[in-house]
Amino acid sequence: MATKNILVTGPGLAPSATKFLEEKGYTPIHTPPYADSDTIASLLRETQAVGVISRMGRLDAETLDAGLPHLKVIAKHGVGVDNIDIDAAAKRNIPVVVATGANAVSVAEHAIALMFSAVKRVLPLDESLRAGRWEKPGFSGVELAGKNMGLFGMGAIAQATAKMAKAFGLNLFGYDPYASDEVFAEYGVTRCDSIEEMLVNSNVLSLHCPLTDQTREIINAENIARMPKGSYIVNTARGGLIDENALVAAIQSGHLAGAGLDTFAVEPPSADHPFLKEDAIVVTPHIGGVTTEGSTRVSEDAVAGVVAIVEGDRLPAHRIINRKLLADPAQFVQQGE
Repeated sequence: MATKNILVTGPGLAPSATKFLEEKGYTPIHTPPYADSDTIASLLRETQAVGVISRMGRLDAETLDAGLPHLKVIAKHGVGVDNIDIDAAAKRNIPVVVATGANAVSVAEHAIALMFSAVKRVLPLDESLRAGRWEKPGFSGVELAGKNMGLFGMGAIAQATAKMAKAFGLNLFGYDPYASDEVFAEYGVTRCDSIEEMLVNSNVLSLHCPLTDQTREIINAENIARMPKGSYIVNTARGGLIDENALVAAIQSGHLAGAGLDTFAVEPPSADHPFLKEDAIVVTPHIGGVTTEGSTRVSEDAVAGVVAIVEGDRLPAHRIINRKLLADPAQFVQQGE
């Protein structure tokens, strides 16, 4: 008989999500934070979990094999699935469910906060004042109104960011070959036909695309050089989108005036990471979506997705990220999708 165990890779879920699982008769079991693949695999074997809620740690093919034949579904606690081998999951007929848009407002607010912190130099000025220096004489800041923001990706988080940025008087340019013209029009974003066109129009570049083989380190020295001198980069998506050495070099050369970064290529970063030595770079520990409100919506979406699949219900097509790779998508996707 199958268990009703759900393996959560990392910290606790929102109380309402845990309550929902328990009321449905499921038991959430947590791995340590940032558990390695061997630890996750071992727990999958021991618990015979029917579902995984993926927060931290990688789920590769070998790890998924440790969950068979009990594992029926993986739910990402969010939308970024670069830590999940979605092809391997599909080959094992395991749908990967995402919480599309659940934390979009929280992440967008954080992107805007990072932008303002970097452009207005909030942290170095705060530190300087606390150290007894009054740097008003000779200071010259930057006004964002009338500047251009580039949005790399036009999904739910980028849309929420666009709505906020528009209110501050920024002109918006975007690149996303998969988004419809209607999405660009709805949020007042000028559609760019290429990454290059977006970059040359970006005084502020905000990253909102997934990390794939095609986008890994796409913000490299060549592409950074296309941006106007004195521009800024904000990243609340995935650290691997950026060539980190190229970003530091561009800051040090003065081509970039600053950056606001919530993600790193390797998390957590080492204590001697070069970002931590540059006061023009504002960094936070990948917490853009970690608000009470956003986390609650994500947790609730994730557990509802797991329970639906395990109990034989179907989900909207946009919730299952690897639906086109599954042997029988109709088994999991609502009719009419």
